[in-house]
Amino acid sequence: QVQVVESGGGLVQPGGSLRLSCAASGSIASIDAMGWDRPAPVNGREMIARISSGGITNYPDSVKGRFTISRDNAKNTVYLQMNDLKPEDTAVYYCRAERVRQWGVMGRRDYWGQGTQVTVSS
Repeated sequence: QVQVVESGGGLVQPGGSLRLSCAASGSIASIDAMGWDRPAPVNGREMIARISSGGITNYPDSVKGRFTISRDNAKNTVYLQMNDLKPEDTAVYYCRAERVRQWGVMGRRDYWGQGTQVTVSS
């Protein structure tokens, strides 16, 4: 079984910074990409940051230049450095591990963590 656990959320003032961490554990052979999502304005979730196993990153315009994703492949860990936070960044942030391959298990699947709350308020 695979577990994905986030940490690092909290309360911060506008303009402040937070660093989120996420670790995937279990009998993991490989993970294609890792990333962070948060609830979309209407429904579902929106991708906030994504990093491939090769280090290629993607961000939506809403966070580009403020958020930076990084990854430690050896530790199956991903980080999200969030700078210049705004009240509209307030949300639960979910870590995502894409196309995880487990030892002795056919196929791949995605896993998500339980989320970590980020609140931006003065």
